[in-house]
Amino acid sequence: MILIDYIINLSMLSLMVSTPLVIRSYLNHKPLKQLWLWVGLYGGIVSSVLVMLSFQDEGYSYDIRYAVIILVFAYLGPAAGIITGSMALASRLMVSVNWFPAIVGWLVVMAILVVIHKATTHFKPVKRVMILLFSYIVTYIITVPIVFNIIRDNPIFHFQYLLFVSIGVLIGGILIESYEKLYRIIKERKRMEQTLEESESKYRLIAENTSDLIMVMDKEHAITYFSPSHEMVLGYKAAELEKIEICKLIHPDDVVTFRETITKIMKNKESMPLEFRFQDKRGKWMDFESRWMPVMSDERVIEHIVIISRDISERKKAEEILLQSEKLSIVGELAAGVAHEIRNPLTTIKGFIQLYGKEDELNEINNLLLSELERIETITSEMLSLGKPQAIQLNRANLCDLIDHTVEFLSPQANMKNIQISRSYLGTDFFITCEKNQIKQVFLNILKNAMEAMPKGGNIDIKLQKGLDGECIISIQDEGSGIPEELLPRLGEPFYSLKEKGTGLGLMICHKIIKQHSGTISYQSKLNKGTLVEIKLPLTD
Repeated sequence: MILIDYIINLSMLSLMVSTPLVIRSYLNHKPLKQLWLWVGLYGGIVSSVLVMLSFQDEGYSYDIRYAVIILVFAYLGPAAGIITGSMALASRLMVSVNWFPAIVGWLVVMAILVVIHKATTHFKPVKRVMILLFSYIVTYIITVPIVFNIIRDNPIFHFQYLLFVSIGVLIGGILIESYEKLYRIIKERKRMEQTLEESESKYRLIAENTSDLIMVMDKEHAITYFSPSHEMVLGYKAAELEKIEICKLIHPDDVVTFRETITKIMKNKESMPLEFRFQDKRGKWMDFESRWMPVMSDERVIEHIVIISRDISERKKAEEILLQSEKLSIVGELAAGVAHEIRNPLTTIKGFIQLYGKEDELNEINNLLLSELERIETITSEMLSLGKPQAIQLNRANLCDLIDHTVEFLSPQANMKNIQISRSYLGTDFFITCEKNQIKQVFLNILKNAMEAMPKGGNIDIKLQKGLDGECIISIQDEGSGIPEELLPRLGEPFYSLKEKGTGLGLMICHKIIKQHSGTISYQSKLNKGTLVEIKLPLTD
């Protein structure tokens, strides 16, 4: 029967310890003020219930109320423990007549638990529980069977009692620690959910209010997200864009580059820039500058590509204005050379006209006259094509021809400054896809700068050769004054020039044109040793 009584005590202890913990887990309110007081009172109630379930032996009442007292001491401190212990003692005195050993034993146990708790305040509750339990067992063995001589001849009885008190403490400790761990997990999860929600809210706020277009592409090349800015900039709602194949809204000339960029990112796993034209809902083509950034998994596999695009239509218009301004500036500077070049064939024409009636070889003279007139027409045509705004048309052209035309155009000015321009082509076929006038303007600007750097004359060497990865390399070397190495990185910045009256717009436009043609431009220079300009452009089949 004693075993059954202990099992009933343990069951009731487990129930009454777990009940408030379960209820507390379903409630979402602030922590109770003076928690130690309420737990002390509740612990006293639990102890009183366990006393009511106690069993009698030789006039003494036995139960596992001290398991509750030990737990309250360990987790809430001496104040709550004394409240629980006092209520447990009162209940014990009500059901048993042997008050003296109960009161003395209670005082000794309370004093020892208070002292032990003070000495273990820096320990974790679990470790403190074990120390308090061990202290109680030692105290019980010394006071009950030895000092008070209670049931000394039946050590098994005392062993059973201490065993079930220990089991009660362990069960209660496990329940409390399980709840605390679960509570911490739930609290941390809620904190993470709140942090995630706040983070998502911030990113949503940015995505929904930015003027940049944000798209997310999956590894199957399907667009899975369109930012709300698409409606503001393009007029399309996200739901409408999801039903349209993205390439149908991209300019036909940019579709191949668009797809090649996807392939390169998937292969190289690096972010890339891209400029393309996008059609809005009204059918108007808009220029966008975008940055493509791969998002990779832990296995270094690309899961998504984030594409952030910005409308640069207005910037393009401004650049066109600057480009036209630079063209007009070049035309003005070359006007003297053009006039000089026109005057030379006119002198020839005048001379032969004077001889027209004196010589019989009329056919030869007529051919020469026509040749000189065609030269005048060529020069004036070059001048008009440079100054007149023209629509950008990409065509297949041979770089050799473009360089020859540019050099021929500049030869009058070069002759006046005693500058010789030599050309070296390591091959004959250097075809690229380009806008001819823009590439000519790049050569014009660079050669003009080289000529201005050689006021006393000199040589300009132009070399054309094929490089790696299907590209061609145009090298232009002058014998000018050179540029300090620390200033080379700033070349191409707007309004930065080494010339007294320069604007820096010429090289800036050169950089922009080469970039539009998927090429690069670089400089090498040393003071008093000239400058080498190297341009790389992709060849076409």
